[in-house]
Amino acid sequence: MVNMTENTGSVVDEDTFSVRRTIRIAASIDKVWRAVAEPEHISRWFGRTVLDGTGVGATGTMTFPDYDVIPLRIEARDEPHLISYRWNNDDALGDLPDAVDEGTSTVFTFTLDEIDGGTQLTVVESGFERTSAPLENLESHRTGWDLELDKMVALVESEAVESDA
Repeated sequence: MVNMTENTGSVVDEDTFSVRRTIRIAASIDKVWRAVAEPEHISRWFGRTVLDGTGVGATGTMTFPDYDVIPLRIEARDEPHLISYRWNNDDALGDLPDAVDEGTSTVFTFTLDEIDGGTQLTVVESGFERTSAPLENLESHRTGWDLELDKMVALVESEAVESDA
């Protein structure tokens, strides 16, 4: 059994209406990039992701079990160091729009850096002041990023060990 790297949890910044988490992953930057940028890999640890392309402006959806379909769009991409998504994932709202709504959406950005022994990944999600219940959504997404990124670390690290064997 592979032990997952121990990482601290997400932090909420109520002044900037953002959630941030920085983690270390014992895997190459290329493996981590695939996990956060390629829909078939994202779908294995996050929500089922479908995009109509890979570049800036590509749109699609992310679907979670027992939850609605979330509109999604790639906002920025600098392989393998940064990818940013805009989505309408307002947990407090209930119903979600069919397409990305600039007025109510948040943006989450993954930044990847090569470090000794693997990759450092930082996610920052911002824009919660535009949601229906900013503080409630901040807390919901803080716990969500902890859960989802822990799943990603376990998956990527176990695959890195298998490919090195």
